[in-house]
Amino acid sequence: MKEVELKFQVPPGRRAAVEAAVAGATPERRIRLQAAYFDTPSGLLAGARMALRLRKEGRVWVQTLKGSLPDGAGMTRAEHNVIRSETGTTVPPIHPQLHADTPVGAALLKLLDSTKARADGPLQRVMSTDIWRRARVVRVPGGTVELAFDTGVIEAGPVDAPRRLSVCELEIELKSGQPHAVVGAAGRWVARHGLWLDTRSKAELGHLLWRDEAMSAPKRAAAVKLERSMSPAQAIDAVLRSCLEQISVNASQIASGQHDAEHVHQLRVGLRRLRTALRFFDGSVLADALDAATRLAMAVDAAELFRQLGAARDQSAVAEPLMRALARALDAVGQPGEPPQLPPSAEAIGPTVLVRRVQTQRLLLMLIGRLQGGEPTPARTPTGRSWTQALNELNTPLDAVDPPAELPLRERLAQRLNRWHRGVLADAQGFDQLDDEGRHRLRKHIKRLRYAAEFSASVFDEASVRRYLKGLRALQERLGTLNDVAVGIALYSAEAPHDTRALFALGWLASQREAALTACQPDLARFIAQPRFWRVKDDEAAKTGKGPKADKRSKAKRASRPR
Repeated sequence: MKEVELKFQVPPGRRAAVEAAVAGATPERRIRLQAAYFDTPSGLLAGARMALRLRKEGRVWVQTLKGSLPDGAGMTRAEHNVIRSETGTTVPPIHPQLHADTPVGAALLKLLDSTKARADGPLQRVMSTDIWRRARVVRVPGGTVELAFDTGVIEAGPVDAPRRLSVCELEIELKSGQPHAVVGAAGRWVARHGLWLDTRSKAELGHLLWRDEAMSAPKRAAAVKLERSMSPAQAIDAVLRSCLEQISVNASQIASGQHDAEHVHQLRVGLRRLRTALRFFDGSVLADALDAATRLAMAVDAAELFRQLGAARDQSAVAEPLMRALARALDAVGQPGEPPQLPPSAEAIGPTVLVRRVQTQRLLLMLIGRLQGGEPTPARTPTGRSWTQALNELNTPLDAVDPPAELPLRERLAQRLNRWHRGVLADAQGFDQLDDEGRHRLRKHIKRLRYAAEFSASVFDEASVRRYLKGLRALQERLGTLNDVAVGIALYSAEAPHDTRALFALGWLASQREAALTACQPDLARFIAQPRFWRVKDDEAAKTGKGPKADKRSKAKRASRPR
């Protein structure tokens, strides 16, 4: 059995309105759901993204096992329920074998039978929930869904002094019809009440309480696994699924109000990967599986969120490290004390506020809907600068001539990689003529090429891809340092006329820029000479002694022989 569901946090000011809307004109009585969750002492089930619970529903206990699905796209999980014979208020013992005849149950039993689990210890109760639920089933376009408004508490930790977390959320679960029915309904509730998506289940939140941790770890990009036999639609979905996971997990943690700078950084990485994917697969039949209007709307919202998060990033990742280095420089010349403060960006808005916005939630829902086989219509038609930029960018084809429809995926990817590589190569060869803006643009294009190479890596030679990416990452890192210095110069320039220490800062930063420019040269040279991993036909021909490369080598060898 599959559970198709999305969960949203409800802002305090909208809780009464959301509960009244869920209740409807003839509200049903609220029901109380008390549950106990089980795991090994080290949390092996949580690590495998499984949840095993016993929940009292009315007079009976229901044992439930949930597990993630590789193609769940943020809203679909495996679920198996077993009604237990016990009644009463005492939590009965847990029996994992009751799920043995299901795929998720077989995975659980295999995990519990592993050497690691036997060394860890038996299942134990790690958390509990006490929830009051008001629910109603409603018809929506595409099917019927259950609206469940939950309030209550999660408890974990010492029995005599448990840690508690309040719950107030809306779950939208598919009862019949297609998954996009849930996405469409969610869009209307988000727009009306300002809800925000939370991919963290009650079990995950309880495990954080159990371990006494304030937040989940930042989600980094997972490798994309493409197959050479994939269709364009399958390839696009695989890439978008990877982007969605990174974006949604970090966005959920940021929206909670508890997050650190790395969550923001990884969210920006996910957004850049998404923008790269939309650009990489555009301009050809590779994009025929993704509706143009949806693609453009995704690009607009992703670009705007990325830009706004960047203002916060400049303060935490650029300004603070530069100020520490500048303080050391001032001290070295006999001017100890605090360096001049960098002015905050006028556009800086808190990441939590940005992620909770309707525009961000719409982006998440469009991604989820695309991966569930539906493409919900955006809540509005974007206008303004970001919309125009996205139109100009996405309407520029990657290749002047579309590849033949029958061309395999591997060759299609190679064509796009080759075009992007040539663009980066041209700027790398003319690096000395680039200004700060041009060098920043080169860095962005290197990032874009890197992500595209990572998307495509699994259909090419692993060692060749690894060597290519190593060179790209090194050059990206060098240019990143150069860009951080340029940002510092731009920020201090506004203060220099009024602060002599800011003038010193500008001089120091100028020297740092020259050092960074010099440090870039070896990595630029290595990239310019770097073989392209996607040029497999020529490479294989050279190895076998056949083809253009082999012919050139043979001629050179013959010419070098003494006559």
